[in-house]
Amino acid sequence: MRAKTHHLGFVVLLLTAAGHSEGARPPAAVQAPAACAVTKPNGIVPGGAHDANSYGNAQVSVGPFGLWPDGTVVFKPGGAGFVTRDGSLGMKFGWTRGVRGPLRIEGRRLDAPGPPLRAEVPNGYGDLGFQASSVIFPAPGCWEVTGRVGDASVTFVTRVVKIGDGPAWRRDPQ
Repeated sequence: MRAKTHHLGFVVLLLTAAGHSEGARPPAAVQAPAACAVTKPNGIVPGGAHDANSYGNAQVSVGPFGLWPDGTVVFKPGGAGFVTRDGSLGMKFGWTRGVRGPLRIEGRRLDAPGPPLRAEVPNGYGDLGFQASSVIFPAPGCWEVTGRVGDASVTFVTRVVKIGDGPAWRRDPQ
């Protein structure tokens, strides 16, 4: 029952974050470079499940809720996510582990030099199945993100866009 509650809460969060109309794009002045070849969902979730927005393999996936619409994580006023004291942008991502072990997340900016992304992976989800996380991007741009569980991994590319001051929620990572 606890897993269902976590999944439902995360679905609500994702639906809130995806509150732009189908096909809508952020204003051009705030978009990351168009050269960012974002990853398209492949529908794979470990354990044989299928979710149209997920991306992964039989061992680990970003999903079951998957990638952000159009491969773009949008930080906007009134939207989901948070801004840290140093201006980094944090957003929740759900993962599914088909192999046992803790999830580790790393990543790098592809379109410009910059520090690596940070991630927070909370305890309490066991060592198999669903795992919530916060991925913290130091700046907007084109980002490669890798989730690892033991020797298994999945890598995807996403565009990060900030509109105005971004979301109202301000916080610092622990």
